[in-house]
Amino acid sequence: MVWDVCSWRDMGPLICLETTLTGDRYLSILPDHLHLFMSIVHSDGLGQFQKDNATLHTSRVATKWLQEHSSDFRHFHWPPKSPEMNIIEDIWGALLHAVEKKSPSPRTPMGLLTALQDSWCEFLPGYLQTPVESMPRRFASLLCARGGPTRY
Repeated sequence: MVWDVCSWRDMGPLICLETTLTGDRYLSILPDHLHLFMSIVHSDGLGQFQKDNATLHTSRVATKWLQEHSSDFRHFHWPPKSPEMNIIEDIWGALLHAVEKKSPSPRTPMGLLTALQDSWCEFLPGYLQTPVESMPRRFASLLCARGGPTRY
């Protein structure tokens, strides 16, 4: 399993997780990786963090940590079970496509991790601007659909 952070401005680290992610393990990622990234890329405190509403992302410990750090960056709230509203789905799709094109294809867990990290680093920061800039259209679609499915 891997975890990542990115913004319109820059790509953050792709973090390898050796075990299944739990609320407590997620809590250890937030200060070490998310907070550091946001403090560098959005030092003005105007960055917005969007999570995908997975159960561990909405755990009490994670929610409490995000509330405690609300002055450092904003936490973007959105409807549960709305994966089409999260640009990370688009980014993961592009990342997996890039790994599938690798030759030879990875045959071990370490080979897969290396291919993922290499492909992640090959994304140009400008790549992220298109999905980030699509957010107003995504929200308009969600509002028109009254919270139902959208084309995204």
